Amino acid sequence: MIRTEKLGKSYGRVDALRDLDLRVEPGEIYGLLGPNGAGKTTTLRLLLDLIRPTAGTISIFGLDLATHSVAIRGRLGYLPGDLVLYPNLTGRQFLDLCTGLRGHRDPGPALRLAERFDLDLARKCGQLSKGNRQKLGVVQAFLHEPELVILDEPASGLDPVVQREFHNHLREYAHGGGTVLFSSHVLSEVEHVADRVGILLDGELAVQDRVDRLKANALRELEFTFAEPVSAQRFATLPGVREATADGTTVRCRVAGTVGELLREAAALPVLNVTSHEPDFEDIFLDYVEGKVHSHVA
Repeated sequence: MIRTEKLGKSYGRVDALRDLDLRVEPGEIYGLLGPNGAGKTTTLRLLLDLIRPTAGTISIFGLDLATHSVAIRGRLGYLPGDLVLYPNLTGRQFLDLCTGLRGHRDPGPALRLAERFDLDLARKCGQLSKGNRQKLGVVQAFLHEPELVILDEPASGLDPVVQREFHNHLREYAHGGGTVLFSSHVLSEVEHVADRVGILLDGELAVQDRVDRLKANALRELEFTFAEPVSAQRFATLPGVREATADGTTVRCRVAGTVGELLREAAALPVLNVTSHEPDFEDIFLDYVEGKVHSHVA
């Protein structure tokens, strides 16, 4: 659905994006992650042809974006991270305007989605709260039943109940054959909704993989309790151990991959108890950001 090859974007001497090889498959929900300034919004704007790349190519729907921009944009929906609305139009008037601009004749799906989100379309856009403005932005992204939606921080400002309905809608949309690419700072949202994720760090794609595989390969923490104090250095150089700390008779090790060597070393000592702590998605993300795991692109 989306393919980029060695995609790059520079502003003078500053590289906002370098050698991006992004892959988004049909029917999947893909979450794009990264700290502020990592290149997420730049990537989305490049995919929409709102800005032009310095290097590389972009293909969407199997079409080259550089030569088929208008045709491609007619088949996708977009929610910007800095959504601006016409303050004097009601929500319904705004949707009617978007419907007319897109040449879409059936407002039914958009009106049903607005109702699902409990969005009052009779109110003027200038009177809407941040959350309701965001609801309206989501509705307009889906109003023409696009094949692909690109969403920049879509859950920003949504309350938990609406977030749940929004996530349910994304799953139903993907189950029906639609494709989603979204950026988010809400890691729990990505963990629960996305099929695959890409993590951008300093303009480069550090990892691109399935959420379940990232969790399976993530750093785990093993905590050992011994009958007597033990030095952490005994474990620090073992295969797979990324970090080892000691506090009295307790040793904590963060390990990637198999733990056989670590367990054998611990078993040679007077160990009283072993506890394994499984990582959550925030731990996984921070490990990549802090460089505790090696980057890989699957």
